[in-house]
Amino acid sequence: MTLYSRVRPVAFKLPAETAHDLGKRTLRAAQSTWPTRTALSAAYRYDHPTLEVDLFDTTFPNPVGVAAGFDKNAEVTHALEALGFGFVEIGTVTPYPQPGNDRPRLFRLREDTAMVNRMGFNGQGMERVKERLEQDGTPSIPLGVNVGKMNSSNESEAIEDYRRVFDRLSPFADYVVVNVSCPNTPEEFDEGSPEHLRTIFETLEAENDRNVPILVKIGPDSPEESILDLVDIVQEFDLDGIVATNTTTSREGLESPQQEEWGGLSGKPLKDRSTEVIRTLAEYTDGELPIVGVGGVDSAASAYEKIRAGASLVQLYTGFVYEGPSTAKQINQGLVELLERDGFSSVEDAVGADLG
Repeated sequence: MTLYSRVRPVAFKLPAETAHDLGKRTLRAAQSTWPTRTALSAAYRYDHPTLEVDLFDTTFPNPVGVAAGFDKNAEVTHALEALGFGFVEIGTVTPYPQPGNDRPRLFRLREDTAMVNRMGFNGQGMERVKERLEQDGTPSIPLGVNVGKMNSSNESEAIEDYRRVFDRLSPFADYVVVNVSCPNTPEEFDEGSPEHLRTIFETLEAENDRNVPILVKIGPDSPEESILDLVDIVQEFDLDGIVATNTTTSREGLESPQQEEWGGLSGKPLKDRSTEVIRTLAEYTDGELPIVGVGGVDSAASAYEKIRAGASLVQLYTGFVYEGPSTAKQINQGLVELLERDGFSSVEDAVGADLG
């Protein structure tokens, strides 16, 4: 029995967001000194050459990252590095602070190993995030920045929101993700319309003097035709990749009474659908467009499934909540075993192995 397995029942008695805030404060304290960071690394990091992935003009020490939403304000990037993750994506970051939706807005669906969130882009805003990245420094692992709009912004204001955050934070980023697929923010206009997406990408392209890789995060609920239309636009603007997928509004097959809460569902119930989207994207692009796979990753097997379906990297959030601080180490150790079992010399060799 691990320490986390003993602590988790106590933590799960707290409201989900309260427990999350407490966990981040603990990680913040743990990363504050060199000895504590070193101790975390010694306990939880697992490095192996088979796990390295070269992508977006940088090297990821392993393919297992933390998804946007966990560390919105770049408070614990160094602790997450020490816990063995290969990269961290902060955000979603908006231009100015905003409170998001009213609490409670984060719910555990324990019977389904899932969570529902309707956070609504709560965060401290780009200036506070920039200040923290300057003060703390960026981690030595790749850092992604997920950018979004203010909830009050109309269509034209949203474009300026993306531009402002990109301009402010892209100097710290190894890649930037445009988040136009969150189901928990006001639907003032169609964020996924081709016209809106083209305007976003044109604006960021003109702003991108440093050639920072730009990706877009898509949702799992759109029909295949709409997903492929978006891919056409991504390729039209020569973007660098897709993050697949965001949370889902589907509640199919759930057992928990908390399923009645509105918001985006994440965790194990999303695993198959997100993998299906990854496979569709990889097949449509002949494996030429990098994919970051998200949704239901909580083990080496679930990560490997997404890699073989076409994902070069994977991310998790809910799996981290349920499995605890050793999650990245366990997944990475298991991935090495699976890769060696199947005769692959690297993660990169296994990407898309299940495609026809």
